[in-house]
Amino acid sequence: MSGGEIFVPFIGMLSLTFLVWVLLYVRRIGYMTKHQIHPQRVTTPEKGKALIPDEVSYPAYNLTNLFELPVVFYALCLYLYVTGNVDQIYVAVAWVFFVLRVLHSIVHCTFNRVIVRFWLYALSSLALWFMLGRAVIDIIAF
Repeated sequence: MSGGEIFVPFIGMLSLTFLVWVLLYVRRIGYMTKHQIHPQRVTTPEKGKALIPDEVSYPAYNLTNLFELPVVFYALCLYLYVTGNVDQIYVAVAWVFFVLRVLHSIVHCTFNRVIVRFWLYALSSLALWFMLGRAVIDIIAF
């Protein structure tokens, strides 16, 4: 295994972040245009919350999530590649993390059922912590 396989879910996560970012602006600008809200009226998050419904802002909240645990995922993937420790297990679990985060984003940006979102987040987190724990064990065993 060359190790480069870890970058497919890695690039997938980056692409997901881009797509949520685009959706954020499509929804917000569309809503503000339709309701004739001047951009100067939403100079702070608090003012935006008062003028823009949560349903329109779900992608914004999801984008914030995509700069939390996924940052650990990116760092870990880079670490695994640089150290030459990428194997089929890491790649499989990276895919699990990515797919669960895609599902989490779909739920968060659409119907936003909290319990569904919670379980997707929790399972994706467990996948990430498994990857990290395994890397720590590899270091200790080294």
